[in-house]
Amino acid sequence: MSKGKFALGALLGAAAGVIAGVLTAPKSGKETRADIKNKAKKVKSDASIKAKKVASDASDLAEDVKDKVKSVAKDAKVNADDLKARTERAVEGAKKGFSNKE
Repeated sequence: MSKGKFALGALLGAAAGVIAGVLTAPKSGKETRADIKNKAKKVKSDASIKAKKVASDASDLAEDVKDKVKSVAKDAKVNADDLKARTERAVEGAKKGFSNKE
């Protein structure tokens, strides 16, 4: 099982445990609802922070990939230009060789 799936399962299990604990606690309905509301706000805040972190990490990764693609494209162009120049020199050499034989 991947670490991400395990972490998600652990998070969901913890949330279910908290909810079960709140609902079975000997408190009034008003107190229980307030506890649930506070926990929901905390979970929402934590999720928002994690979502921003993931978005930032994804943006950084996309920028790295973009830079690497540019580098590979530049290298490919340099190699293609070099190959073209060598091919042209070979063709010119062959032409001179054939014209000298005549």
